[in-house]
Amino acid sequence: MKSNIESKFGSVIYDKINTVRMSETERQAAINAMHDADAIVDGILWVAHKIEQLGALLFMRPSVKH
Repeated sequence: MKSNIESKFGSVIYDKINTVRMSETERQAAINAMHDADAIVDGILWVAHKIEQLGALLFMRPSVKH
């Protein structure tokens, strides 16, 4: 879930795309590229979070003491 700052930043970018003079095809391509970039970043963050969780499980296990 995105914070308000991230949502605001994203909307500013989309607002800029909508104000630049370009053809509708170019505008749609720019918006699609932004969607793709957003999905890639979300995926990278998800993987990083899962690695962090896995690391916590592996390294925080109590050791067996004799």
